[in-house]
Amino acid sequence: MYFDRYDPFKGEKLEIMDKDGRIIDASLMPDITDERIKELYVRMSVMRVADKTALNLQREGRMGTYAPVLGQEAAQACSAALGKDDWLVPSYRETGAMFMKGVPLAGIYRYWMGDERGMSYGKELRVLPIAVVVGSQTLPATGLAWAMKAKGEKSAVLVCFGDGASSEGAVHEAMNIAGVMDAPVVFFCQNNQFAISVPRKRQTAAKTIAQRAAGYGFKGIQIYANDLLAVYGSVKEALDHAKAGNGPSFIEGLTYRFGPHTTADDPTKYRTDEELEKNKPFDPLVRLRLYLNAKGLWSEEEEYAIADAAKAEVEAAVKEAEEAAPAPVTDIFDYTYSSVHPYLKRQRDEMTAFLAEAGKGGV
Repeated sequence: MYFDRYDPFKGEKLEIMDKDGRIIDASLMPDITDERIKELYVRMSVMRVADKTALNLQREGRMGTYAPVLGQEAAQACSAALGKDDWLVPSYRETGAMFMKGVPLAGIYRYWMGDERGMSYGKELRVLPIAVVVGSQTLPATGLAWAMKAKGEKSAVLVCFGDGASSEGAVHEAMNIAGVMDAPVVFFCQNNQFAISVPRKRQTAAKTIAQRAAGYGFKGIQIYANDLLAVYGSVKEALDHAKAGNGPSFIEGLTYRFGPHTTADDPTKYRTDEELEKNKPFDPLVRLRLYLNAKGLWSEEEEYAIADAAKAEVEAAVKEAEEAAPAPVTDIFDYTYSSVHPYLKRQRDEMTAFLAEAGKGGV
């Protein structure tokens, strides 16, 4: 009902829960229980602690470059609408989405600490590894959906990317072929207002990013992605649409990135403190907390318990990631190609000999 009701060409946006946690229109409520909403609030709370912890680990030199999701927790909960047999295809800013789909937090941390084995969590989760090249993940997502359709699977793919990625050629190519092939894929653009340092108004003259879907022959919608209910409802509808054999959909989720683009970024260079403060009242966790409080499903005492449990869960994940055995240096030769080329074998042997000599106190 959402896609037919909101026209992105007119700048219409889906919002079900306002910033004060009030339901704007009860007829818009998705099929989700308050118990499930509270469960997602708890997982989003863990997500926020995990995100802040990752930022601190990077600052302490215990983790590499990291892309924070602070302020985008509701948008990251898009994966909560996925079924067990559906696929999630993430970008580098999907810590929350991956975590909520079942990817171990320790594995995500391990990946950002420089160990690719953190992305080895089994095919049963149906989550592809993190894609760092901007927008590149949309092409394999479309291919994956197309393959599932060819095999007769009643599953769908959810692929996430940012507003900056929407300007990449790969994204246009992926959406075009998805439309042509009626691939069961949902394109979810988290528009956090800045493609690194470039504001959305400098990226496109279109009224909305969502309206681009029409050019590819499928439906698009713009939603307030700090509203968990709007995220869950629109993604669930799009997934059901895809699994019914009706092809792809596009969702533009309006949100706001409170932190830097990555830990290598300085957001003070391109936005003001006043702008940041202006957006803080729209915090997705505050909005959800107010909703649950009005329902009698939240209390200040329980919040302390949620915070303590989240801290313990995150600390355990950090410990597991940091205590994992380091990857052999030779992995860079063994896994560059499907088989080791002769010149790579020669380099690997030279590296192995060098490390052995160094271990004896030589070199």
